[in-house]
Amino acid sequence: MTDRPKTVTAAVVIIGNEILSGRTKDQNLGFLAEALNEAGVQLRECRVVSDIEADIAGAVNELRARYDYVFTTGGIGPTHDDITADSIGAAFGLAVDHNPEAVAILQAHYTHTGAALNEARMRMARTPVGASLIENPISKAPGFLVENVFVLAGIPVVCQAMFHSLKHKLVGGDPVRSIAIAVHLAEGTLAKGLGALQEKYPEVDMGSYPFYRDGRFGASIVSRSQSVDRLEAAADEVRLMMRELGGEPIEEADSGD
Repeated sequence: MTDRPKTVTAAVVIIGNEILSGRTKDQNLGFLAEALNEAGVQLRECRVVSDIEADIAGAVNELRARYDYVFTTGGIGPTHDDITADSIGAAFGLAVDHNPEAVAILQAHYTHTGAALNEARMRMARTPVGASLIENPISKAPGFLVENVFVLAGIPVVCQAMFHSLKHKLVGGDPVRSIAIAVHLAEGTLAKGLGALQEKYPEVDMGSYPFYRDGRFGASIVSRSQSVDRLEAAADEVRLMMRELGGEPIEEADSGD
């Protein structure tokens, strides 16, 4: 009897009116999904929330109760609409104040650069009381952690750097692996057999993604699972089904996610 795979889950809250307006195109979700899977953490949900404290706090509270980890991106800069620290404080019922460690980091940084550590920049040193800091090796203004909620910057290069600073804190489960197989057959042709295979392999998530290439319709069947043995067995049956339906399986790159 084999042990059941260990599953660790996460959610992402993308914060900012600029995302919802379309002015800024999010680049953090894809990165986090891949990086979390590498750490053995499955991203299960993402929400995009406007710059409204009650909405941010509500989303964080719902998700932190449901998942092992929550990551927020955006809203920790120096301007009036950067309200993530206050929103996380509201979610946890914590006061928000200047974090002495964050203040020292900013003082050292701005002394080095020669820029003034003004009132606006000091906003980036504010965290909920008791929060621990997440290092920012790019622009120094830190993110922070409260219980299972990691608060990251919205600028993609800074978000990624912060994640690499914190990933050692994550306790992951077994990673999800994937096998992608394409065929020049229509989804409607594959649907019945694929449905039967999904019932046979409930621990393998099977998705069908149609395409149009070189003047021909087809579909990619992507199978994902934490169980490598069941994943490979399911993939073998997908290939067999394709051949029986008159198609030739085309192996696609396994993204590992």
